[in-house]
Amino acid sequence: MNADDGNILARGRVATRLPAQDLDRARRFYAEQLGLEPVDERPGGLLYRCGGTEFALFRSTGASPGTFTQMGWVVDDIETLVSELRRRGVMFEEVDVPGLRTKNGIADIEGNYPSKGARGERAAWFRDSEGNLIGIGEPVV
Repeated sequence: MNADDGNILARGRVATRLPAQDLDRARRFYAEQLGLEPVDERPGGLLYRCGGTEFALFRSTGASPGTFTQMGWVVDDIETLVSELRRRGVMFEEVDVPGLRTKNGIADIEGNYPSKGARGERAAWFRDSEGNLIGIGEPVV
């Protein structure tokens, strides 16, 4: 690897890829529960665009471990979004571990992401139909 390799990656866009054992089931979840429709598709994959970024669901025989956040959204009003997604049938994770506890599905996290000009973050997590752990965060300024 030469010195220019890092610059090439720094200029690139990051795009998330999430595995789906059942692509039709995943498409229904993302449409019905999250209100998202693919902007493009090909055999074995669906492409979504949100806020100038993109993510794809791809058919996979492997299952997601769901033990860590695989993708997340940054939003302006987490309480309204969590309420709306619950109304659509999304089940939020409840977490109670040292240093991280959710209340009604939302955690208050002190000191995260100082580069965002925030003193912390409010966060919530849910699993999609394929077991992928998805996060939602709202910077606290």
